[in-house]
Amino acid sequence: MSEFFDDDNYEDGFTEDSFEEGVDLGLWRQLMAYTLHYPVEVTILAVCAICTAIAEVAFPLITRAVIDAVGNNGAEVNLLQYGLLYFAFVVLLACSVGGFIWFGGKIRTHVSHDIRKNGFQNLQQLSFAYYDFRPVGWLMARMTSDCERLSNILAWGLLDLIWGSTMMLGIAIAMLYMDVSLALIVLSVLPVLAWMSINFQRRILKSARRVRKTNSRITGSFNESIMGVRTSKAFVKEAENLNTFGKLTDEMFEASVLNQVQAALYLPLVLTLGSLATGLALVFGGVEVIVGGVTTGTLIAFLTYTRHFFEPIEELAHWFAEMQMAQASAERIISLIDAESDIQDSPEVKKKMALQHRIGLAPDGHGEDIQQIEFENVRFSYAVGGEVLKGINLSISKGENIAIVGSTGSGKTSLVNLLCRFYEPTAGRILIDGIDYRARSLEWLQSNLGIVLQSSHIFGGSIADNIRYGKLDATRDEIVTAAKKAGAHGFISQIDGDYDSEVGKAGARLSAGEKQLISFARAILADPAILVMDEATSSVDTVTEQEIQRGLSELLQGRISLVIAHRLSTIRQADRILVLEHGEIIESGDHATLMAQRGRYYFLYSQQHLDEFSREQSNWSHEETISP
Repeated sequence: MSEFFDDDNYEDGFTEDSFEEGVDLGLWRQLMAYTLHYPVEVTILAVCAICTAIAEVAFPLITRAVIDAVGNNGAEVNLLQYGLLYFAFVVLLACSVGGFIWFGGKIRTHVSHDIRKNGFQNLQQLSFAYYDFRPVGWLMARMTSDCERLSNILAWGLLDLIWGSTMMLGIAIAMLYMDVSLALIVLSVLPVLAWMSINFQRRILKSARRVRKTNSRITGSFNESIMGVRTSKAFVKEAENLNTFGKLTDEMFEASVLNQVQAALYLPLVLTLGSLATGLALVFGGVEVIVGGVTTGTLIAFLTYTRHFFEPIEELAHWFAEMQMAQASAERIISLIDAESDIQDSPEVKKKMALQHRIGLAPDGHGEDIQQIEFENVRFSYAVGGEVLKGINLSISKGENIAIVGSTGSGKTSLVNLLCRFYEPTAGRILIDGIDYRARSLEWLQSNLGIVLQSSHIFGGSIADNIRYGKLDATRDEIVTAAKKAGAHGFISQIDGDYDSEVGKAGARLSAGEKQLISFARAILADPAILVMDEATSSVDTVTEQEIQRGLSELLQGRISLVIAHRLSTIRQADRILVLEHGEIIESGDHATLMAQRGRYYFLYSQQHLDEFSREQSNWSHEETISP
């Protein structure tokens, strides 16, 4: 599983070497827009952070003033005014801390919500090709752990940046105001700190990217293993899956340890520099006190400031290390949000839709009377592999029921996918009523489509909700009518709760056939101009299939329909049957014509009919043997 998706070599067009070596300021400006989208909350947060820094800068100055006043005037000092001043800053500090905790949390929640919303919105717009090489777990890692880390840095990191910058600036000004020479001695460690930060930046960022990349692969592997647990058990592949998963976790362990060691080395070095600055202040300040250059209160204030000066640096150092991880996460989330679909409306179509919206015209949509679909020398190939369709020429008129048959890999599903514009031809054109369908909007085409797949997805909720997915404003009577036409009403009425009964996660409470009947009802309710069925009856028994066929005979009238069928006996009434082999149409005609030709269709039909007859005979003989 994990070998199929190589995150090292294929990830949104990026490779490890394609990222910037340092912090990408353009990326962070794009991300900061999520935070600045809430200017009121950001402004209050900034005010709270600044007030907190001002209060913390003020405390040592008040202490200095008290010590120097007592030393100079003794008992004549009025300590009440200093006490009231100190109390005022305590209240300011308490209110500021409470404010930035409240608004910081609010911003973090908003940012997390907006990033996930934009990511999900874009995922809904991306073409099928985007998902060909990206497992669900890979995408989930970006929208969960990556998003959480990013929202934290954008909220709390911004808070600490404002608080730390204000506090460091205030302390620097206070120290320069009290004694310039002593202040310059203390601040002399800053160039060393800057050099060390730059040196550690690249190492931490490189290891952080490796951690996030490995985490994505682990999530993808875990998701695929759980989703395919039945297959794994059937083929006794548990040990192999565990071995693959173990290698990924070992790689994650090594990358995480390296990243944490680098971060752990960085923070103590910052502490060491802070201690060095305190020592310099103590030595040189002590000498100046002895010679009368500074007062005792000034020295105590300096010692307090040297400790407080490096507190924001320590906190910012922590967020600096986190920022490396956040940038690795951000690179992946932004690449997902900014990913462009291979299948999208052209600029001309977008301008037309925008113009229709401005002048109040209803856009093209559901219910248009489509008369004809034409394939003109259509060729197609996926990103990997050779050509799947080779020069397809086909014309389908309104009211025609076209069946498509052929061997596995002949291109049946690819042909339907092109018609639905899940993919686009690599050569040739598909015309709808004489117009290239790329000159119409995706919304227009897909709102006129009804699709029933071999294994249609059932959403959590009630049976009625799942059928209503075909037409969101459908009434209860319309839902019941659609279910009756699909042959689903019988089993639904026997379930406790009827149409309001819950289907469970992914329809876990329903059988495969029941799920398929619901998907048929959904398509019938949508009343599409073009109906596509991709081996849609393969999950139901013969009796149920006959019921569906009776219901579909009415549905197929007056619309274009394409049916990919595995049971050839179910398409005998099709207006035209296309036989595909190796991406080409080798036979075309109705059932009688193709049988008379005694070609590929004749062989497939005869072979399948013989296999079904043999199974029936075998079952009849078995029943005769065991009957008393």
